[in-house]
Amino acid sequence: IKDFQLFQNFPNPFNPGTMIRFEIPEAGFVTLKVYDMLGREVVTLVNEFKPSGSYDVEFNTQQKTHLPTGQAGNKQLASGVYFYQLKAGDYIKTKKMILTK
Repeated sequence: IKDFQLFQNFPNPFNPGTMIRFEIPEAGFVTLKVYDMLGREVVTLVNEFKPSGSYDVEFNTQQKTHLPTGQAGNKQLASGVYFYQLKAGDYIKTKKMILTK
């Protein structure tokens, strides 16, 4: 792996789940988060130190998410556009995905 990469989720549009793939060429702290159209965080999928490599992460709308109050629980996500963002070192990349119901 030579460069940081954040790939388009598959399938897209999706319901209820989709896979997000990314590659990191060097070990480091990585975060992968999903946001709604208003920029509110829906869920943190990755928040840890990772060795260099290729990773596939599942985002499932039926998994536990964080409510706006900060209390953990299940929240139904509405159909629409969501964004996922990868941060690894100085690399930051955001992509769009569509949830259909």
